[in-house]
Amino acid sequence: MNERAYKAMSFAGAVNIAVGIVIAVVGVAAGVLAIISGARLLREKKGLTF
Repeated sequence: MNERAYKAMSFAGAVNIAVGIVIAVVGVAAGVLAIISGARLLREKKGLTF
């Protein structure tokens, strides 16, 4: 019985690490896209005339 619980906890730990890595990668990608988008907006703002 204890071995079964140990295996379940081991699997859950591995899944949590994998999910954490995926979330970190998605967060970094979203941050990079936001920076690029903001830089593009600032660059295009210079060409506007009212």
